Amino acid sequence: MVNRQDKIKLIIGIVAISLSLLMFLAFNSHWTNNISDQSDILSESKDYLNTQNIIGGIGSEASEFFIRLFGVSAYLIVSLVMILGLKILFSIKKINTLRLFMHHIFFLIWAPLFLSQFSNIKLPGQIGLNTSENLIIMIGQVGLIILLIVSLLLFIILMFNISLKYVKDIIQKISNLRDYKKSETILNELENKKQIKSKNLDDPKLDKIEENTTLIEVAKEENIVSNNKTSKLNTDNDSLEYEYPKLGLLKEYPKNKISINEREVETNKQLIEDTLRDFKIDVQIKKATIGPTITLYEIIPNKGVQIAKIKNLENDIALRIKAIGVRIIAPLPGKGTVGIEVPNQNPTIVSMKNVLESEKFQNAKLELPIALGKTISNETFVIDLTKMPHLLIAGATGQGKSVGLNTILCSILYKKHPSEVKFILVDPKKVELTLYNKIEQHFLAKLPNNDDAIITDTKNVVNTLKSLCIEMDRRYDLLKKLEVRNIQEYNNKINANKLTNLYADKTLPYLVLVIDEFADLIMTAGKEVEIPIARLAQLSRAIGIHLIIATQRPTTNIITGTIKANFPTRIAFRVIQGVDSKTILDAVGANQLIGRGDMLISTGSSLERIQCAFIDTPEVEKLTSFIGQQQGYNTAFKLPKLIDENTIKGDNQEIDRDPLFKEAAILIVMHQQGSTSMIQRKLKLGYNRAGRIIDQLELAGVLGPLQGSKGRKVLVETEEELNQII
Repeated sequence: MVNRQDKIKLIIGIVAISLSLLMFLAFNSHWTNNISDQSDILSESKDYLNTQNIIGGIGSEASEFFIRLFGVSAYLIVSLVMILGLKILFSIKKINTLRLFMHHIFFLIWAPLFLSQFSNIKLPGQIGLNTSENLIIMIGQVGLIILLIVSLLLFIILMFNISLKYVKDIIQKISNLRDYKKSETILNELENKKQIKSKNLDDPKLDKIEENTTLIEVAKEENIVSNNKTSKLNTDNDSLEYEYPKLGLLKEYPKNKISINEREVETNKQLIEDTLRDFKIDVQIKKATIGPTITLYEIIPNKGVQIAKIKNLENDIALRIKAIGVRIIAPLPGKGTVGIEVPNQNPTIVSMKNVLESEKFQNAKLELPIALGKTISNETFVIDLTKMPHLLIAGATGQGKSVGLNTILCSILYKKHPSEVKFILVDPKKVELTLYNKIEQHFLAKLPNNDDAIITDTKNVVNTLKSLCIEMDRRYDLLKKLEVRNIQEYNNKINANKLTNLYADKTLPYLVLVIDEFADLIMTAGKEVEIPIARLAQLSRAIGIHLIIATQRPTTNIITGTIKANFPTRIAFRVIQGVDSKTILDAVGANQLIGRGDMLISTGSSLERIQCAFIDTPEVEKLTSFIGQQQGYNTAFKLPKLIDENTIKGDNQEIDRDPLFKEAAILIVMHQQGSTSMIQRKLKLGYNRAGRIIDQLELAGVLGPLQGSKGRKVLVETEEELNQII
């Protein structure tokens, strides 16, 4: 049942809507029919029969009254009644009644005044004309126009809550659009100058640049290869049918081209010169190279200026420019200039798709090509993992390490066949690398007794590292038998059917060990992790095992001297302190990065700044799903099996025990401590054999399980107890 209140609302709403429609028809009839005929109604005779208004006499009287007073603005009354009727009828809460009245009343006054400036009595109405005449007498014609403009602006600001910041943003967008158009003109002029210069190399006049001009340079976009090229397989005996992933799986970002903001460049140029001049350093800025996220200003100091003085002014320049961080390279390698890197106000996104479809990556003749991103000169940075040969990544939380790891992995996935490379993924956080579970049967390697291909448990990490050491020794034995020096020569000899031993019947895939959050492993496992990693880093290059290690804490306790010595290639994302930058790069600069993928890469001899390519989680998911849906191998690539718990019987039979097992057991009981390193030192053994003995002692009940950095607990106190056990 409908209550009384709802009935009243229904009636009022219908009446209001009907009334607004009648008024609308009456007003329209007033303009379209003969107004003089309608005016007869206002006479003493009240001749309603002769009216031509569609609503009749009442409509004629109402339209004559309102339009004579307000002119065209009388339609605002129709609008007000209509909206109020709809609000009451349908209970529309979004319509504010007070705000609605204020809007209509304002324009009912403002519109007639505005129309009175451009029309006759019919449009503004009597109120508009009379009010306009009085205001012109008081403040003049110009004053009235200014009053109309100001009142309209105030109304818009008050009604729509427009702030000053919003207005500035609009002005800035308009300015950027204008600067963008100017940039196109500048680029065209620069291109024309280059063409003229190339045609007239013998003309000395064209070789000179005016002293006060700054060359603004933006590198051209690289050639794009439309078809996704794939690498040639290293094996002829692999029958796996595999379709390489397409670049269409990756996202195309709209803002992917660098534009010149001439105003920003000139402003920064002037601020740099003024800051240096305040410290009595005179320089000339000759060139500005605009990159995706930063602009490199090349300056030439005057004679007698010490370079060290400019280097010490990084913070002062950053303060003056209001930048997150300014990095000074003094001097630029191979140039007679000093470089000042300043962040762009509007950085450009470097998409993974744009990097992978570049000609430089598609045509790269590398074993394990990695497209990291774009340089300052907007060139795709491609490097070979086999030449590194190991990679160390560090940076504060949220600065792009996980995206960087995805960039590295996806670069290899787009270029290599499952038979050519296998990944061993270690993820202590358990959430960063889970998407790669889908490609387990294609690209992942694991221990035979492991259920999960992504390693998250510390004990499994230690076992995996031990297994990799065994695999390394096995591969070196194969190289020795075939009389080759590295994995490339080995695979080439296999493919050429130049076999000298029946044991060598297939090619060896590259093994890439990726460890995220290395600091957590060091804190929980300590030397159990550090020693095998150091051994792998020293010896594994030739047999195709490569390490990629990432950490949040680039401290000397995490990144030790042994690890740094065997990781010549290092990547540093933004860090908090300069000491962290020195730890990872042996140089300052990482603390002055701007974050969000901005990084420095050290290849041993040079230090280069790169904007890391951005690949989002949905893109990685699409890529792994595409690969995972294809036919794969029956299982993941199996790493060598460690000693099995069942090899040592419960009745203490010496089955498959090492000949030095008993001697090692006595040694551990005597010292009441046991570790792989101690067995190595005391018995002069290799790491792998010492590790196997430790495992056998644990299974025999002499040693307890691994307890992180605390070491193993010795479960036997005396030699008599030991004799009873073994």
